[in-house]
Amino acid sequence: MGTKTSAYPRKSDPLVAQRAAEAWGVLSLGELFDCGLTEAAVGRRVAAGRLHRVYSGVYAVGHAGITPEGRWLAAVKACGPHAVLSHASAAMLFGLLPLDDRRPQVTVPHNGRRAPAGVLVRRTRSLDPRDVWRHKGIPVTSPARLALDLSPNMEDTALRRLMSRAQAQHLTNLRLLAQQLDRAAGRPGRARYGRVLATGPAPTRSELEDRVLDLIEAGGFARPEVNVPIRVGGRRLIPDFRWPEQRLILEADGARWHDPVADAERQALLEAHGERVLRVTWTQAVGHTTQTRQRLAAAGAPTPRARP
Repeated sequence: MGTKTSAYPRKSDPLVAQRAAEAWGVLSLGELFDCGLTEAAVGRRVAAGRLHRVYSGVYAVGHAGITPEGRWLAAVKACGPHAVLSHASAAMLFGLLPLDDRRPQVTVPHNGRRAPAGVLVRRTRSLDPRDVWRHKGIPVTSPARLALDLSPNMEDTALRRLMSRAQAQHLTNLRLLAQQLDRAAGRPGRARYGRVLATGPAPTRSELEDRVLDLIEAGGFARPEVNVPIRVGGRRLIPDFRWPEQRLILEADGARWHDPVADAERQALLEAHGERVLRVTWTQAVGHTTQTRQRLAAAGAPTPRARP
């Protein structure tokens, strides 16, 4: 008696595993077919717990415990070949907003397929090729485009901080943000986006830096350089805020960005090369604003030059 052969090719499984490892553990039905599986073979694997349905036509391979990136990519795949992650989901992918468990948001062409259950689909008549990126293997709107998309439902301060974070992470810059505005005729949120962009959002890296910059500007001081690298004693350093002409540096002392020992060494190096360094904590920036501004004034922080 001959050996009974499987109803599906076993050689497909390594290919499925390889493709899934490159795609956050999720594959579409079409991708499973490309690996050599048939619809019946997919059904058997679902029944055996080797494939787990995430959205219609998209499966997690091996186990259902996928990462946020896996769920976002699954949502994009479920929405068709021209879909891109967008809005708050895109901002979370880039690390511009904190993670939460809201439904994935995906943008599709105006005549795209129906929204799968569990995905919030946004339809657009225009998506410039410059606004379509691939980040961590996931098709996604550019940081400048997602800022525009979020503008209708964001307060000015929140939008400015999102633009600032994107610049600090070198995901965009003022030129690219301005080009996005040029392409935004007739879009909701354009007025707010333009108003915030006109303030020149600086590339801050934390809530504390945002707060300190607000304190500086509200105190009538000239805007300093923000997170601009300098070379001191053969080392590349990035002061939080610096007025070059005055050789005055202001550091926002936050645990996320600063290590006390490294900070002390860096400050000694800066001061040895003629820089003056002030440090501001969250408490000083929030609860003692008057005293903090007085310290800045006493240290010689400049005010904007009067126009002739």
